[in-house]
Amino acid sequence: MPEDHGPPPPHLVGFVRGLEPCDRALDIGCGDGRLTGELRCGHVSAADVSAVALERARRRLPEADVVQLHPDEPLPLPDSAFDLVLCANTLEHVRDVQLLLSEARRVLQPRGRLAVATPAHGRLSGLAVLARGFEREFDPHSPHLRFFTRRSLARLLADLGFEVESLRRSGRDLLAVARR
Repeated sequence: MPEDHGPPPPHLVGFVRGLEPCDRALDIGCGDGRLTGELRCGHVSAADVSAVALERARRRLPEADVVQLHPDEPLPLPDSAFDLVLCANTLEHVRDVQLLLSEARRVLQPRGRLAVATPAHGRLSGLAVLARGFEREFDPHSPHLRFFTRRSLARLLADLGFEVESLRRSGRDLLAVARR
């Protein structure tokens, strides 16, 4: 991956900047920290499975705590430690989404917020598959393992004990905010 991907998409920056300020935030799947830096929080922890991404995040966010994650394992963080957890363009890459979201809920304080951004799929995705074929729409080399519709994301969050406050589509993404 190139060292500098350029700025994050404006609609994601707007989503993250639009989140309420908080004391402690965790960005799960922070990548190089470009969106993490947009959080309006007193203290930020940046977490990812990629050591390369975390090194880039460390350079970009020298005041942040950097946390190495391991796929399909609990988060190495204490219970109720954060009032905001951000998962931007992360859920679609995770094998065990139930574990990740359960862990996000565990590390959130009571009434803490989970903010999710993930690619949107729905009727248009289905029509594109019919028109162009599955392989053209879903590249087998893509790191995406999961595909969410507005309904499936809302159901997943509710099933895992979150109260969905907002869920909307912006560009090609679903943007959700839910409370523990």
